[in-house]
Amino acid sequence: MTINSKTFDRRAFLGAAAGLVGAGLAAPAVFAQTPDAGLETIDNSINSNAHRNISSFRELDWRDYFSTTTNGAILVDTVSRALHYWNDDQSVYKLYPTSVPVSEDLTRRGRTEVIRKVENPTWAPTPSMKARNPEWPDFVPAGPDNPLGTRALYLSWQYYRIHGTHDTRKIGRKSSNGCIGLYNQHIEELYSLAKVGTQVVLV
Repeated sequence: MTINSKTFDRRAFLGAAAGLVGAGLAAPAVFAQTPDAGLETIDNSINSNAHRNISSFRELDWRDYFSTTTNGAILVDTVSRALHYWNDDQSVYKLYPTSVPVSEDLTRRGRTEVIRKVENPTWAPTPSMKARNPEWPDFVPAGPDNPLGTRALYLSWQYYRIHGTHDTRKIGRKSSNGCIGLYNQHIEELYSLAKVGTQVVLV
């Protein structure tokens, strides 16, 4: 299938992205901005000694990862595919299911922070991505075909986002090229709570 600048064929794009990941051509800094990389069968590879609820989310405490919750704190658990949020005084706590990267080499862990908040984000491939896939569009406007959904929190790591998705099948699965995806209604709530400067840790 051909992807041109006027019509963004999402299925062709997702298929091509998944193929590249499967061929081992993806690198985190190159592909993280493209959130969709196909679907995988959900596994249950959660640490056996972790406390879990029915959704297999691990119960995590902010004190194990942050010295303070100043500006709020976001903890992304890539193992149980969940995002935890605490506000400044811990009076607000949220837990959301997420999508996570499809493979270990696309998964980035560590400390970062929210540097920008974007409502109805647009999307563009990275230069390396475009060089390998010249048929991909240079730009995808906000809307139902946009891979970033209705909101995006830009992190200090280049090309990495916490964002929504219009494809709800991807939540709870290994399905991204590096970004963390949420249901649109959840990213919209998180967007209203998080600030520029909110701390983020991925584990």
